[in-house]
Amino acid sequence: MSTISFADVGEDLRRIMISGQLDAPGANAIASQLLEFASGPKKAVVVDLSGVRFLASVGIGALIASAKAVKGRGGKMALVVDRGSTVMMSLEATGVDQLIPVFGRISEAEKAALA
Repeated sequence: MSTISFADVGEDLRRIMISGQLDAPGANAIASQLLEFASGPKKAVVVDLSGVRFLASVGIGALIASAKAVKGRGGKMALVVDRGSTVMMSLEATGVDQLIPVFGRISEAEKAALA
């Protein structure tokens, strides 16, 4: 089971929190909400994946689609991931960490997304 929520922080920043497993059922459950939240009015979007225990390719696809939506409207997206986690290994193995900046702390991710 996966959960997703968001909080708007200041004028330009939206923080999206995802937890659970982003396997096929989990990613399908949150993919449309993730895209909707990322397509909101805020320029900077930070997706906090520190509560995600497993990230499959379908979840990675949802992250990339959301990052493209943010970039398409002139914004930036950054991810928050625990450095030694399997989620980080999945992002590195697929090269997503080269497409979407990944940070260990929310404060670093927010700074980068707002820059």
